[in-house]
Amino acid sequence: MTAPAPQLAPYEAIVAHAELELELAGRGDLDGLAGLGPRWDELEAGLPATAPPGALALLERARLIAERARIDLLRMREAVLADHAGTLHARRAADGYGRERPRTPYLDRSA
Repeated sequence: MTAPAPQLAPYEAIVAHAELELELAGRGDLDGLAGLGPRWDELEAGLPATAPPGALALLERARLIAERARIDLLRMREAVLADHAGTLHARRAADGYGRERPRTPYLDRSA
């Protein structure tokens, strides 16, 4: 097996970063994901203006991994929204069983 070309190291770091994002998204670790933003910016800033041969395959792999992470996050978002909707529905149902509050007049006649 041949050693990877040194000019591909920044692209391999991007793939590793995308894999970490996917792992954190799969675990639902939103705090961990939020902390990765600055590192992504560093990785992007370290790329040369022209990609070397072999970088395209690494970038495509990183893109596919990032898409999987995005799908995991969308699923998590949908689950949170569904839980929230269920909570609102349960709250409205529970309110219907509460004691009826006495109505207070809109006009204070004691003044």
